[in-house]
Amino acid sequence: MKHLHQKSLILSFLLLLACWSYGQNNATVYYNGDIITMEGNKPTYAEAVVTKEGKIVFVGAKAMAMKQAGPKHSMIDLKGKTLLPAFLDGHGHFYNVGFTASCANLLPPPDGPGQNYASIISELNRYKSTEDGKLMIEKFGWIIGNGYDDSQLKEKVHPKAIDLDKVSTELPIMIVHQSGHLAVINSKALELVGFDQNTKDPDGGTIRRNKDGTPNGVLEENAAFGVLFKVLAKSDAEMADRFIQKGQEEYAKKGYLTAQDGRTTVEQMAALKSAADRGKFYIDVVSYPDVTLGTKSMEDGYYSADHTYKNRYRIGGVKLTLDGSPQGKTAWLTKCYHVNPEGRKGCYTGYAVMSDEKAADYVDLAFKNKWQIMCHTNGDAAIDQYLKAVESAEKNFGYDDHRTIIIHAQTLRKDQIPVLAKLNILPSLFPMHTYYWGDWHLQSVLGKPRADYISPCRDAIDAGLTITSHHDAPVTFPNSMRVLDATVNRVTRSGKILGPDQRITPYEALKSMTSWAAYQFFEEKSKGTLTVGKLADLVILDKNPLKIKPLNIHKINVLESIKEGKTVFKK
Repeated sequence: MKHLHQKSLILSFLLLLACWSYGQNNATVYYNGDIITMEGNKPTYAEAVVTKEGKIVFVGAKAMAMKQAGPKHSMIDLKGKTLLPAFLDGHGHFYNVGFTASCANLLPPPDGPGQNYASIISELNRYKSTEDGKLMIEKFGWIIGNGYDDSQLKEKVHPKAIDLDKVSTELPIMIVHQSGHLAVINSKALELVGFDQNTKDPDGGTIRRNKDGTPNGVLEENAAFGVLFKVLAKSDAEMADRFIQKGQEEYAKKGYLTAQDGRTTVEQMAALKSAADRGKFYIDVVSYPDVTLGTKSMEDGYYSADHTYKNRYRIGGVKLTLDGSPQGKTAWLTKCYHVNPEGRKGCYTGYAVMSDEKAADYVDLAFKNKWQIMCHTNGDAAIDQYLKAVESAEKNFGYDDHRTIIIHAQTLRKDQIPVLAKLNILPSLFPMHTYYWGDWHLQSVLGKPRADYISPCRDAIDAGLTITSHHDAPVTFPNSMRVLDATVNRVTRSGKILGPDQRITPYEALKSMTSWAAYQFFEEKSKGTLTVGKLADLVILDKNPLKIKPLNIHKINVLESIKEGKTVFKK
């Protein structure tokens, strides 16, 4: 009797398992909305899309979709909403998005409270008593804020160590500039890191100083990175998992289901690999380790020449950085800044991170190993340095379909565009700058006419280049509709249009976030369009970006994000 009971339980379990598996394999039909396939050079719509087992199995007429779906299927009535392929992150810093989501938010309005020194001090004081603040202090020993922007502060200059001392003189404090390329630390932090009037500036960085030569707390480029990376290195497994979870949440809620970690440190790489080993990812993450920190990670199992994922994670190639930030005035230009930053005299043009010879060595290393390389170059002088290095590497180690990427390229000159085309370089541009810092570029960074030519999307596309448009999160939020809006409209905070001749159509802007972005990642066979056989990575919007006034694009809401047929975010 006992034996029969056990057999009955086993049969019941197998039956339940079979029913569950059958239910999991059922098809889903999406219909009654604007379904944009993103195939081709002009918008194409479908009546219905059918997904099954994580892939798209039909795109076309609703009547045919019902037949394709089979007798058992789910019907999703879009009720007039818009369905299109999920977005791919042209460039961002996935891990740091999760990290900064745990820091004090010092962004200027409308994204945060940081409008003057008083608001920064107030927010840091409030933050240190919050759950996030207490946990970060416990784990790192520092009070950390992110997103202040001197260009948007009432004072129009960076706060100093003495200002942050009003928050604490016992705990070290670091606030990171919105560009990610500068930071301010307080007196306690200066003491802990050992910066004094005898400390030399690091290569590729600057310690800003008072008149007597003592550090004033403001750090540029490698001076800031050196401090920040040491703080981040204190992260334990609990915090790493927290940052990765928060990062996925931020991306998924804006329709990004392929995220990029665009300059991964050694410690961050270890955290991402550990998360992948334990199956912690529910969106796809592609990382590009900083090539200057070593290349051991390229041999650790998560890089593959065929661009395949392992537990939704892979290493896509390597990252190189050749200059800094235009809004922070550390980008390397060929002509003077319109207004010099504090403490600089004469014709100030920013500066290089490394020599031409060193840059060429790193690009050669990537080409020799057939690794995709992406390079941060904001200033046109840095772009010249990169183009020269790529041209040399292509001659020495050229290989087909390298899809080399130039990141930001904000001050790309018109004469440099044909060189990008000749070298088959893919520009990932940053037109979000036109909204966030467009007025600052006009008034202080570049002036006219250079400011009007920031991120020249129109000219790049017309030259035959495949572009992507990105957010560079956490420099800005990974806000897909703000990216789309800025790429189309190029409207500044004050309402000016910055370079109207560089606007592109809403459909082209969507291509830069879907099919063209998939191409940049070598994933055009599996993502980027609603095509039979591709992954069922989908996003549902409350309005169609192609059918509303372009100036209202930023008001569109992401209602649902679906990764391989499974909802990972729903508003």
